[in-house]
Amino acid sequence: MTRDFRFARNALPAFAAALTLLAAMPSHAADAVVLYTGDGLENLYRDVLPAFEKKEGVKVNIVTAGSGEVANRAIVEKDSPKADVLVTLPPFIQQAQQGGLLQPYQSVNYKNVPAIGKAQDGAWSTFVNNYFSFAINPEVTKTAPKTFADLLHSNYSGKIAYSNPATAGDGLAVIILTSALMGEDKAFEYLKSLEPSAKFHTKGTGYLNVLLSRNEIAFANGDLQMALDDAANGGLSIKPSFLSHKAGEAPSTFQFPYVIALVKGGPNPAAGKKLIDYLMSSDVQSKVPDIYGIPARADVPLAGKNGDAVKQAISGVKLIPVDWNEVLRKKAGWTRRWKTEVIGNTGKQTEVVKPKS
Repeated sequence: MTRDFRFARNALPAFAAALTLLAAMPSHAADAVVLYTGDGLENLYRDVLPAFEKKEGVKVNIVTAGSGEVANRAIVEKDSPKADVLVTLPPFIQQAQQGGLLQPYQSVNYKNVPAIGKAQDGAWSTFVNNYFSFAINPEVTKTAPKTFADLLHSNYSGKIAYSNPATAGDGLAVIILTSALMGEDKAFEYLKSLEPSAKFHTKGTGYLNVLLSRNEIAFANGDLQMALDDAANGGLSIKPSFLSHKAGEAPSTFQFPYVIALVKGGPNPAAGKKLIDYLMSSDVQSKVPDIYGIPARADVPLAGKNGDAVKQAISGVKLIPVDWNEVLRKKAGWTRRWKTEVIGNTGKQTEVVKPKS
């Protein structure tokens, strides 16, 4: 049975202990393969990994955290890798690639991934396609905010939270989207204006849906797949939300895929390659809509009732392009600006790690 550290679900309080335990495990053992993964895909792993373990006789040990956090941990461990496979978000995957962390691997199952969704040398490939979104608790917030300006209303004072851009891909996405729509300087002016309404910031994004469902906050960032999956399969009162730059304009977002890669020098590279092949297989990809994700492979349709729910949720939303290499170039500066200009001396918590019990 897989190790299932579910940030947005049942195992939140156990994460610190579990992560410490896993770090001490002999992950180099021939019968284990270690997967570092951003949060949000727990239900998919739960459904598909037992069959892989049974077939290959290899146990999959999972470390789950914010996408930036798992990538940063792998980078820190570069000289003595503990992970075999990394699943994270852009631009963290580009950062890992530029840092020499990844081992190019041309999985046979990458061939049906569109060229725009993978590195030419096989360093990484889209695993589950997705969209950046915000989220509300529909039982509490009957009318979702429509524009970014709506969030500045006193109704949201102390009721907003979003994840730390330094440790969570979805948190960085807040800066990406606002900068794309407003321009960088205006975006940071807006985020500074929004900060008095922010209750705190979390280290990862998966916690936020739990807090929304508990009515501890009213509005948060996230992604479409995780919001829909937590609502349907996690028993949470969550609904995805998209915002417009200005009244009368279409809401906007961008594609925000989970990507997969082989870690260079990992303890079990043979099993790591097999795990990538398996997760990119048509059988596993056909299960991606079950968790409200979009298959990475062009030959696997977004089908079924969950696929229809994804299509409906994104209907009427404008997709904007993102240059991830440009995002990576700006990431450090954005993080510094956020810490100095937005957080400043507010004393605001920026690395909340779990909801209150």
